Amino acid sequence: MIGSLMMCVSVVVLLAGMLAGIVMGIQQNFLLGPAHAHLNLVGGVLLFLVGLYYRLFPAVGGTALARVQGWLHMVGGILFPAGIALVLGVSHAWEPVAIVGALIAMVAMVLFAGVVFRAERKRVAAVTGQIARVTAT
Repeated sequence: MIGSLMMCVSVVVLLAGMLAGIVMGIQQNFLLGPAHAHLNLVGGVLLFLVGLYYRLFPAVGGTALARVQGWLHMVGGILFPAGIALVLGVSHAWEPVAIVGALIAMVAMVLFAGVVFRAERKRVAAVTGQIARVTAT
């Protein structure tokens, strides 16, 4: 299931982000701070929370849209901060990598919003239908 994969990838990403933060602290060189922050937040924390949502609601996590969203989030959540690191540490010629990564992450979040709203609409419709059946009898 995509939720489990997302949670596992997020843990690896968070470990890498924490290690990067420790190295930055030891060297007292915080040039890559923005990349570190985006890696931890977008590729780590947010990825874990979305994966957890899919684990809590397995019917939602089992949909094709959830799988597409999850893969886009994993790719964008890593590519976006990697692009930031390349721009800050190597050259501004790497800006397209950061931009593409950011756009992929954004598309993933728009898809996640669609997944959540669609699931909630179905849940509310089911509850409303149950209430109508109970009150009709």
